[in-house]
Amino acid sequence: MNKHMRLVVSVLFIVIIILAVAITRFYSGTEKGGSGGGNAAAIEKKLDTDNSGNRIFLDTSGLYGIIDSSERVIVPPEWQELKFTETEMCIASKQIRGRELFGCIDYDGNISIPMVYSSIERIRSAGQTLYLARTSDKNLTVVYNGRFIPCFSTAWDSCTASDGDLILTSGPGTYTYSVTDRGMVFKHASVEGSTLNNTYKLDVSSRILLSELSPSMLEQMTQAAGQYLEYAYTGNSDVRSAIKADPSAVILTLFPEEHSITTKKLTGVSDIFVYSVRSEDKEPHYAVSVTADTALTYRNEANKTKRLRGRYKAVVEFVGGSAGELRVISGKFIPDKPDYPVPVPDTKPDDQQPSTESKSG
Repeated sequence: MNKHMRLVVSVLFIVIIILAVAITRFYSGTEKGGSGGGNAAAIEKKLDTDNSGNRIFLDTSGLYGIIDSSERVIVPPEWQELKFTETEMCIASKQIRGRELFGCIDYDGNISIPMVYSSIERIRSAGQTLYLARTSDKNLTVVYNGRFIPCFSTAWDSCTASDGDLILTSGPGTYTYSVTDRGMVFKHASVEGSTLNNTYKLDVSSRILLSELSPSMLEQMTQAAGQYLEYAYTGNSDVRSAIKADPSAVILTLFPEEHSITTKKLTGVSDIFVYSVRSEDKEPHYAVSVTADTALTYRNEANKTKRLRGRYKAVVEFVGGSAGELRVISGKFIPDKPDYPVPVPDTKPDDQQPSTESKSG
């Protein structure tokens, strides 16, 4: 092959390479345009629009996706449900292991809130947008704000909105929070308890106390008060061990120095409340005061069995500024002995009294 032929072959080879690159780029661009611009024939119905002109659409297979204002597909149609939120996220649902689960996705189709909820409900309260998400495993409610940031560090058994308030329940407690533009304000707490077949309820409305105490702290206090009463009346060491207490705690039974008392029975619980206690250390102190209706039997000075009813105040003191730190440091009754009736001296009838008259001769 002479020089002229080699030159022609080289030019043809270069032309072939250029054509191959051009064809590859053409088909590559076509594929990208097809996936990004969407298949118009596949769009069955266009639905909601957000503030930026993005639209949710339904395709011919019954799945939902998102197109932008240029009708370019930005979220492929692979979701069973899509709803716009106030942020650049959508509430989405998908069949996962045979169940329809909900979460949130961004506009790139990435999951931003995990698909672990059986439902996500949007509500308005006091002018604020909230989302109530029910977990699929335990049926608990997680409360999100309008930006899908959790409002609380815990999930709730139930949540209802009423007149600008959220009413939340968890175990034995019902908690009311005011919805404001700055977040949630703890407004009221009501925690139920029971001990020795007696029920009671701790109600707290003090804004100062509620700014310091969490629902879990109030539940611990209510439970510990019941445990203390059971120990105070029964002396059961297992119950004493179950109380989360400081190692140096002084926890007394009911009237421990009154050895004449033979039985102690709790017949009712009333007037239970919590208050803060001044202390010299740096940790916050609180106390729960309980009025305990009590039936006692005792032996009097004549060794006769007597019955006595009274109302005595039990005080359980706590230390700690969080649920993890909270512990009992003392438990006692005030007063520390019952108000026994004044014994009545034995008297003889007048005709049995010795005569004091003088005899005349």
